[in-house]
Amino acid sequence: MPLANTPPDGSERRWASAFWPSMIGPGVILGLGVVGLAQPGPAVVAALATGGAGWWFSRRVAAPPESPVSGRLVPAAAVEEVPPFAAILDRLPDPLMVIAAEEADDLTGRRFLFANAAARELFKIQHQGALLVTAVRNPRVLEAVDEALFGGVEGTVEFETGGAQGRSWLAYARPLEEGAGRSRLALLALRDETDARRSERTRADFLANASHELRTPLASLSGFIETLRGHAKDDPGARDRFLAIMLAQAERMSRLIDDLMSLSRIELNEHIAPLGRVDLAMAAIDVIDALGPQARDKAVGFDPVLPPRGGAVVDGDRDQIIQVIQNLIDNAIKYTPKGGVVRVEIFPGLAAEAAAAGRDPAAARMSLLTPDHDPSERYAVLRVTDRGPGLAREHLPRLTERFYRVEGQKSGERSGTGLGLAIVKHIMNRHRGGLTVESVQGEGATFGVYLPMAKAGAETAPPPATAEA
Repeated sequence: MPLANTPPDGSERRWASAFWPSMIGPGVILGLGVVGLAQPGPAVVAALATGGAGWWFSRRVAAPPESPVSGRLVPAAAVEEVPPFAAILDRLPDPLMVIAAEEADDLTGRRFLFANAAARELFKIQHQGALLVTAVRNPRVLEAVDEALFGGVEGTVEFETGGAQGRSWLAYARPLEEGAGRSRLALLALRDETDARRSERTRADFLANASHELRTPLASLSGFIETLRGHAKDDPGARDRFLAIMLAQAERMSRLIDDLMSLSRIELNEHIAPLGRVDLAMAAIDVIDALGPQARDKAVGFDPVLPPRGGAVVDGDRDQIIQVIQNLIDNAIKYTPKGGVVRVEIFPGLAAEAAAAGRDPAAARMSLLTPDHDPSERYAVLRVTDRGPGLAREHLPRLTERFYRVEGQKSGERSGTGLGLAIVKHIMNRHRGGLTVESVQGEGATFGVYLPMAKAGAETAPPPATAEA
């Protein structure tokens, strides 16, 4: 577009609109001098003074406003586009707080001057001016805030929040300029380090556990290979026997690595709530069908007590819930003697206390995982009962430890890896569920898991009914 056709900018328009009205006063004074109503000399001086003031005022109006931050001139349109900093901070994903205090000796005087949405949700801050100690109780974080408030010292602190799903945080405390009056200000910012810490622990645990558990089968394989290369290389009977043992050891290492990798993946995402919905009864039927051949080989039957389709819908990851059910039923099949029965029961719509309650007063019982729950939450309970040798009370607290095995018990020809119940516990922790065990020596054991029901199905869940596998 040609420059001559460019319309005047906003400053030119403002100057024109302010200049001509300011010239009315000098014009009137000169007019009075011309008609003789005022002395000509003083009238000219007054007109010049008034006109100079009007010119200065019109130029002032035309000048762009100064930036409130830098003091430099900025276009007037930009003033209206200054971003709402409080709204921006409120939408940051990391918790951010401004702490105000007046006296160093007044430990209850530290208050929240500002907290963004992430901080309010994390610490359950109800209103501005709430006490710091009612939300943050970690003494190291409080000490870092005090050093920033009254010592002007920047600090960084690592801490963890409690609960079933613990989280790791990195806290930054920074001093700010003093506010109105005598208040001192400090900035407290948090960064979630849970993923990084879990990754570090997962790698370390995997290396330690793998090296420990793989040492025995690897030593066995090395010994048999050396034997087959030596005096047994011409003995067909010994060769076949050794090769069978080597195959069993290789399969054990394969299962062990698979379970370790599965446990590592579960632990890595344990703090992330799963998405999706699962029909617990249909998942149990799928597992019973899949393990049917294994049960028939051992002459073990199933006694399912399941609700109808849609009666026990829970929030969760279907693959992981299938893994939980499979681990529990697989263990029950291993320890149930030939001709025995494995009972699988599902009861929907129970409160947390009822879901975790025991059934046999004479049984040794323990809650291996108790979730943080809302009293109004409803759970679906899955119980798997075997008819094996049972467990002594002293073994119950250690059942979910990695590679823990009860001495003196055999689990059949296909030995386990000792990771099955550890996997179950971590999956249930991710699903905000619980895990219980009760056992009577010589009569068997019952493992129970309970998961939060999907909100739409919790109120209409029908009573359990017997179903055929």
